[in-house]
Amino acid sequence: MAAQHSRRVTAGEGRMAYLLLLPTLVLLALVVGFPLVLSAWQSLTQSGGDIDPATGIIKQGDSFVGLQNYADAFSGAGAGAGFWNAFWNTTLFTVVGVSIETVLGVSMALIMARAMRSTGIVRASILVPWAIPTVVSALMWQLIFDANGIFNRVIHYQVLWTTEGWQAKAAVLVADIWKTAPYIGLLTLAGLQTIDDQVYEAATMDGANRWSTFWKITLPLVRPVLVVAVLFRLLDAMRMFDLPYVLLGRLESGQTLSMLASDAASKTNYGLASAYSMILFAYICLVAFVFIRVLGADVIGAQNKPAKRGGRSARAARRLRTTTEGSMA
Repeated sequence: MAAQHSRRVTAGEGRMAYLLLLPTLVLLALVVGFPLVLSAWQSLTQSGGDIDPATGIIKQGDSFVGLQNYADAFSGAGAGAGFWNAFWNTTLFTVVGVSIETVLGVSMALIMARAMRSTGIVRASILVPWAIPTVVSALMWQLIFDANGIFNRVIHYQVLWTTEGWQAKAAVLVADIWKTAPYIGLLTLAGLQTIDDQVYEAATMDGANRWSTFWKITLPLVRPVLVVAVLFRLLDAMRMFDLPYVLLGRLESGQTLSMLASDAASKTNYGLASAYSMILFAYICLVAFVFIRVLGADVIGAQNKPAKRGGRSARAARRLRTTTEGSMA
């Protein structure tokens, strides 16, 4: 009887949970699901304006063309020209930019985690680039990268940063890294502050140096937070639009997939613009899948289960102690 009562209570709680989640699910279906389905359908159509060869009458409305928009995009034919340039630009800005941001962000977090004077001022100053709106940041860097700007004066070399070429890509990377590296730094700092100081004291007593402590204790314990921070930055970088658009305008050297979709939509080629958007959406989903399944990014807090105090920290200390004893032997 007690077991049946327990099952009834559990079933009732499950139904109540679904009822409480129902308004959120309906809202997500309207805000996310409906536009996604509409974009998918739009990518299979072509806007009117073409002349019917049989009648000579201009077609009105949209016509179904199947996967023609995707074929044009991947082949680079006709209106789909420029797709691969935008794709590789997006990939370059994402991989190179986020990699450098991760290194700088972790370095910032390690500096901010150390006990020192004016810690609050240091943290606030590092947060300033992230707090500045992207458009304002892009306009500021546009002035810095001007032919007669500060950057050229510092390096004592004349470079046209906002013209076609590698320098335009470098300008976007520098501006993006300056703005978003503090984001990874602050999230990493939050992870560092959860590590018990006793673990570092034990490592010091075992004879571990700072390098071993970083690789054996700090990095493994901060990894869950760091992986999620990098994942969010990757997804944000893959959708980059405003920074290169304001900094470089419509230069091909700074064109991203988001800019390509916007440009196609401004020409009323909504089918091709939707195809670009769906390709970018699939690309983002692929990256998210790799991070969640392969690298173990905990984006829903599944790993944050109640545990004994110092559980992971104790395991890391034991692992470092074993390594140290082996090297001493």
